[in-house]
Amino acid sequence: MNLAPAAGPRPGVVTDARARRLLVWEVVAVFAVSLGMSGVRALVRFLGILTAPVAINAQTSTVLGSYAPDRPWLDLALQLVSIASGLAPVLLVGYLLARDGRSLRTLGFDGHRLGRNVLAGLGLAAVIGGCGLLLYLGARASGLNTNVAASTLPDTWWAVPVSVLAAAQNGILEEVLVAGYLLHRLSQLGFRWWPALLVSALLRGSYHLYQGVGGFVGNVAMGLVFGWVYQRWGRTTPLVVAHTAIDVVAFVGYAALVGKVSWLPG
Repeated sequence: MNLAPAAGPRPGVVTDARARRLLVWEVVAVFAVSLGMSGVRALVRFLGILTAPVAINAQTSTVLGSYAPDRPWLDLALQLVSIASGLAPVLLVGYLLARDGRSLRTLGFDGHRLGRNVLAGLGLAAVIGGCGLLLYLGARASGLNTNVAASTLPDTWWAVPVSVLAAAQNGILEEVLVAGYLLHRLSQLGFRWWPALLVSALLRGSYHLYQGVGGFVGNVAMGLVFGWVYQRWGRTTPLVVAHTAIDVVAFVGYAALVGKVSWLPG
């Protein structure tokens, strides 16, 4: 069966040597101030997990945590600032694309056929989210993953809205940069579809290493699926919807179930 994308964005390959060097440096710079550096930090944290005096599955990794647990209004302000700063690299990518005479619409991040994209994203979320949960439970049981505390926000009125906003920020940041922008630029640099897809998936897995081996493997698998979908459809909007839905369920669901089911860390 031919898995090569049959549709999707096909930017022209840049052949000018200087322009190619600038594109390479652009990609390096974008990820050096965003998810690439997150991958480096996650690797250091992973080394800390491996060298800790307790087993991996006896350690806990927090995804969405409190900045000021005893000061809810300060915590809320810091949460909102963190969400806004997390979207800054998307603004940078939009600017860089605009310099080429393009925009975020080039990556399929817009409201075109929104209903269809939302339905496609929710369907993708159901499949990836279910498989991801099973993989997490298996990796944790085998001692390859930390206990992932999806959300440790305080029990306050803004916890759910902030969880939804944080989930949307994750979805927009990761899918626009790792699925859309990176694959677009790699295509311009002449990468074939499958090496580009592998680079994108490995990058996605790298900044989840702080969760353990299971977090890395699960997100590489997610990256392969999401990247392939982008290469076929040329649209990041359904991926943003899917990612946001997965994180909303994780953040809000964790807060609702923690302490009530045995497989969630307290």
